[in-house]
Amino acid sequence: MKKIILLVVFQIALSNAFSQVSFGDATNINKDWRFQIGDIRNASSVNFKDSDWRQLDLPHDWSVESPLSPNQPSSSGYLPSGIGWYRKSIDIPLDMKTKKVFIYFEGVYRNGEVFINGTSLGMRPNGFISYMYELTPYIKFGDKNIISVKVDHSKSADSRFYTGSGIFRDVYLIYANPVHIDLWGVYYTTPVVSAKQVKVHVQTALKNTTNQKVSLKVVHEILDKSNIVIAKVSGTINVSSERVDTTKQDLTITQPHLWSINDPFLYKISTSVYEGKKLIDQSTGSLGIRSLGFDANKGFSLNGQSMKVKGVCLHHDAGCLGAAVPREVWERRLISLKSIGCNAIRTSHNPQAPILYDLCDELGFLVMDEPFDEWEFPKNKWIDGWNVGIPGHEGTFEYFEKWGETDLRDMILRDRNHPSVFMWSVGNEVD
Repeated sequence: MKKIILLVVFQIALSNAFSQVSFGDATNINKDWRFQIGDIRNASSVNFKDSDWRQLDLPHDWSVESPLSPNQPSSSGYLPSGIGWYRKSIDIPLDMKTKKVFIYFEGVYRNGEVFINGTSLGMRPNGFISYMYELTPYIKFGDKNIISVKVDHSKSADSRFYTGSGIFRDVYLIYANPVHIDLWGVYYTTPVVSAKQVKVHVQTALKNTTNQKVSLKVVHEILDKSNIVIAKVSGTINVSSERVDTTKQDLTITQPHLWSINDPFLYKISTSVYEGKKLIDQSTGSLGIRSLGFDANKGFSLNGQSMKVKGVCLHHDAGCLGAAVPREVWERRLISLKSIGCNAIRTSHNPQAPILYDLCDELGFLVMDEPFDEWEFPKNKWIDGWNVGIPGHEGTFEYFEKWGETDLRDMILRDRNHPSVFMWSVGNEVD
């Protein structure tokens, strides 16, 4: 008999599409990485010779490239996993010495340990979570710097579904001022929504890494499809040394164009941060305005209109293409689902790539966002093939106690500003 534990967190109104990096100057660094399978000694060292390693572009899933075997776990698609290393040389200009430098990973499956010039920055077990490390203290400005990533997927039967192996989502290098918007630090809600007027409430988390208190001006602008500013607000905040402080501001839109399933209209919203007259940070994204309703007798409503949620569960891979899924594949899949009447997606059973949420915003889908397939209790997985021997226990439960709350928090912070996301489901089925 199965016991089902389900906690649903509703997001009543929001939002924008800051699905990746919401501060600083972010550059995609997917090109020209070196890759090698194996637990390789000293592979994080600056002087390690990787010239004979394979050269490739990210995102990358090495499992799907491997030969099938009936002796591999059925949950992994009968494909191997193991341990792999990625390395990349990055030139950091000398004139960036006054900046903070970060690296941001949308997803590394799994146990991704990140090194800069031989120094370990940390390891994140959950392969579906986006995370960031600061590189600044270890950077050689005006010189080459070596990024190394060890991916340990040696426990291949760690899931009931295909996960893939490797850096299978985008990677960004970020330059930011010492005072900047915090990661995922801009948050929008719409506490008042009507056909005549919408109030947009904005919270902005600002990070001051200096040893001086700073006075900042924060400006928010909402733009229509013609890039005409239709709402604007500015305010000041003092941020103490080595602190993250939050400012709250409200904007009003008259005669709003609401986001809906059949008309997924998106505004643009811009956040600018000034120290004196100097622009020190800026963030721009899309903004969808809608209201949600949940009634025990009438069910779910969107913008005051009752509707049925007709959804499907989607895993993060693309069949024979593996777990590194191009935007075109997601777009084609969602358009096909839309054509047969589907209006909602359950992210089974983990946070998906940011591009999926962006497409759901643009195409008009509701999303039930899901963080885990397991909590502290494991699920059975076949270790050798399918229905052979005794099932094993590998997976999320191994690190849930230490990382579960952090993973859940980071998923919500990253995804909370999408109009498509209408609830979070934190569920588990145990035997």
